[in-house]
Amino acid sequence: MKVVTSVTVWNDAVGKRVSITYSEIDENGVIVSDNKREDRVVVDNGAVSTINALMTYAQTLIGE
Repeated sequence: MKVVTSVTVWNDAVGKRVSITYSEIDENGVIVSDNKREDRVVVDNGAVSTINALMTYAQTLIGE
């Protein structure tokens, strides 16, 4: 099974990108591979809206 360990989102020339880091674990709980990564361009409008909301919230946390 693949277990997500981190997610990073950023703006790119082509739109929103997401980088997902994960580990693969077998049925006995043994880590088969660690720190694997996949990048994707986000094309789902609902996901883009959620990302925008999260970015807006993050902006409030760091102030002006």
